[in-house]
Amino acid sequence: MGYVISAIIFALDVWAIASIINTNVATSTKIIWILLVAVLPVVGLIIWWLAGPKAQLR
Repeated sequence: MGYVISAIIFALDVWAIASIINTNVATSTKIIWILLVAVLPVVGLIIWWLAGPKAQLR
């Protein structure tokens, strides 16, 4: 069961990082958000979801 939860968290982190890269914010801001999500996978994902930059829908 732990592998499934780990895989889901990993997939969500990859999705969050891809979304961060696709934003129009400054590169330094992107790097900070990516590091936050990468270093703190669960907490960083939650913080990004609540307060982070979101990709613009086209």
